[in-house]
Amino acid sequence: MSPTALRSLERLSIPAELSGHEGGNRAPPGTIRQLAADNDLEAIVAWLGEFRDSPRTVRHYRKEAERLLLWSLLERGKALSSLNREDCMCYEDFLANPQPCERWCGPKVSRFSPDWRPFLGPLSPVSQRTALLVINSLFSYLVKAGYLAGNPLALLRRRGPKASPLSKRVERFLEHDQWQAVLETVESLPKGSPRQRQHHERTRFLVALLYLLGPRVSEIASHTMSSFQEIRGRWWWYVTGKGGKEARVPVNQDMMQALRSYRQSLGLADLPTPHETTPLVMSLKGTSGITDNMIYRIIKALVIETAARLDEANPHQAEKLRQASTHWFRHTSITHQADAGIGLNFLQRNARHAKLDTTGLYLHAEEGQWHDIMERHRLRK
Repeated sequence: MSPTALRSLERLSIPAELSGHEGGNRAPPGTIRQLAADNDLEAIVAWLGEFRDSPRTVRHYRKEAERLLLWSLLERGKALSSLNREDCMCYEDFLANPQPCERWCGPKVSRFSPDWRPFLGPLSPVSQRTALLVINSLFSYLVKAGYLAGNPLALLRRRGPKASPLSKRVERFLEHDQWQAVLETVESLPKGSPRQRQHHERTRFLVALLYLLGPRVSEIASHTMSSFQEIRGRWWWYVTGKGGKEARVPVNQDMMQALRSYRQSLGLADLPTPHETTPLVMSLKGTSGITDNMIYRIIKALVIETAARLDEANPHQAEKLRQASTHWFRHTSITHQADAGIGLNFLQRNARHAKLDTTGLYLHAEEGQWHDIMERHRLRK
């Protein structure tokens, strides 16, 4: 590929020997392929096609894939599907300082202009991390699709300052065992009187909403049952969130069961109708919806009671639970989704984050691996 042939993805012409048809990291013969793609460019286009319902995401992901592909071809003389761990380490350095600058950096112009360049200049630490998160998503997808044998970025050691400053890490969430303790407290709530049963059903539904959909408290208080809608046999929660932005979140079977159970306790039909005006969560009087303040008070009482149950066996966990609030439940939802291996692109859409690097703050798996490795460093052999 000519050193001057720096073109955007749509105009790129790649020599056969660098196309990736025989890339060194291609999945071995016999691997079940989920893509028809036969070269790297086709594979990238297939990956971008997964986000066709979100043009903004396509533009952002295309930019990062494009940069990596061009760098691989022009700086390493390799097909993208031949990149290895060492290449990825070099690319991380390149993002911080694209050189030669006159080749890679330029003013913002049309993608079809001869003056177009992939970079405006060096990327900030946050932008570097975002770029690597997107590329990691690309590689992971191609591995799962049977196109690549492995993800070379998965082996890359994240450098502390670039990964995400400790001051910005999301720490206000409940660990899995703490979350289970909260669920046990919900089930132990008294059910002797009609009012107690109402309170139990409402609390159980509220906890399901906060954990399975990850909403903000104001969104629960402001929405009605008709925000749950069925489209082509699948249920979604349609939400108007921060800044009036509209979005939808998949509703899984656990959430559907919680919805049915709560509606039955209210004497309603199992499923909401498209124009139903019943508030999402009702007051115990049954005359109006629940307020932000009441949601806060219910959850605060729940975590305090859970903390009291844990006091003797685990005072440290109990103290953390006492600090928890409703927004911790949103953080817990997103963090546990990440722990479950939900892809970054879906995680961002579930959380309804405008920026991918915000979602990246919830990724804690690497910290666990780091901590496990340190168990090898013992005081006594």
